[in-house]
Amino acid sequence: MSTHTASRGPTETGERSLAPDLARGSMLAFIAIANATWYLWALPMSGASAHPAPEGPADGIAQFVTTAAIDMRSYPMFAFLFGYGMVQLTRRQEAAGVSPREADAVLRRRNLWLLVFGLVHALLLWVGDILGAYGLAGLVLAWLFLRRRNATLLVWAGLLTALMAALAALSLLSLAFVPPEEMAGQSFGQEDMAASISDPSYLASVVERLTYWPVVTLGQGLLGMAVPAAILLGFWAARRRVLEEPGRNVGLLRAVAVGGLATGWIGGLPLALAQTGFWDLSEGQGLLLSLPHMVTGLAGGLGYVAAIALIAHRIERGRGTGPVAGALAATGKRSMSAYLAQSVLCAPVLAAWGLGLGAHLTSWSMLLFAVGVWLVTVVAAALLERAGRRGPAEVLLRRLAYRGAGEAKSAPPVDRNR
Repeated sequence: MSTHTASRGPTETGERSLAPDLARGSMLAFIAIANATWYLWALPMSGASAHPAPEGPADGIAQFVTTAAIDMRSYPMFAFLFGYGMVQLTRRQEAAGVSPREADAVLRRRNLWLLVFGLVHALLLWVGDILGAYGLAGLVLAWLFLRRRNATLLVWAGLLTALMAALAALSLLSLAFVPPEEMAGQSFGQEDMAASISDPSYLASVVERLTYWPVVTLGQGLLGMAVPAAILLGFWAARRRVLEEPGRNVGLLRAVAVGGLATGWIGGLPLALAQTGFWDLSEGQGLLLSLPHMVTGLAGGLGYVAAIALIAHRIERGRGTGPVAGALAATGKRSMSAYLAQSVLCAPVLAAWGLGLGAHLTSWSMLLFAVGVWLVTVVAAALLERAGRRGPAEVLLRRLAYRGAGEAKSAPPVDRNR
């Protein structure tokens, strides 16, 4: 039998474990909240973050919670699960008799098409697309590390994290010793990046989004280091089947949940205090908090994964998933469709080139809008699950990735998730 006829296609519903899908479905709420902040296009951004200055206590509370617990804490979690899924995909292929070369080819096609999906997403709707960043990181890291030893994965993840921590420490030293006037006028250029949202011309917004998409893709996918480190840790965890067998890894999951969430939340406090005015910093000084915020965000993202895996473990030991967990898991199975649907529901309604509703909202009302958008995707995913239908984006990506790698219907279910 040729390797093509032995190839496995996408994972069947009954083969999936709960933890990754529950994590994706739940944390898509964080993605919606973090991205929606950028749609407050009529209000000037206030410093190192995309948030405007709070206009009242409700805005201050919304910004404090978002900055401390959500911003830069959700995308490392998805990067970890993305790396986890890459190992599972290749393991499923090889267990069905596919050669390592063909399994790598399927993964390579999948990541290349993710880049294309991300480009189209940015072209049509959203400047902050993350699909392209994951596709780029997946291509590079799979080539360099997918077949390497576990120790190599941990060493490189540790080196990237240590480098981020060292740069964060230098930032904090600069904050302590560099006079504020020497940092005056420094900025990340968020206003320029958000120009595609505030521009009333859709065609002009397309050009602006395409201008920034390569920067966002390269910056988030590789240069920011948090995504590569999380993907490498996802490789390592998948080899240990940490999420498929949480009962055998309870101690590890508890330690990561407690340590990661504590680090992420405490590490988010400085920028949250600066954003809400409790710590008076100039814009340039606020920028120096960005690197500490990012490196603690990596820990926070891993902490969220571990905490949700423990919750999933308890659910699986109980009497069933229940309607809420089932709907969240259904959303996680269709995470890319749900993510893209957020842009469909937000951009034409909130951006200046659309209905322009973003001009009439502030931070607290935008947060509620984002949660509402997420709930719409959860309901839609639950209805698709009941109908036995996959997400449209997942169907298209899988067809493209498995093109030329025939499926064997008799191949046994050997792994879970992707």
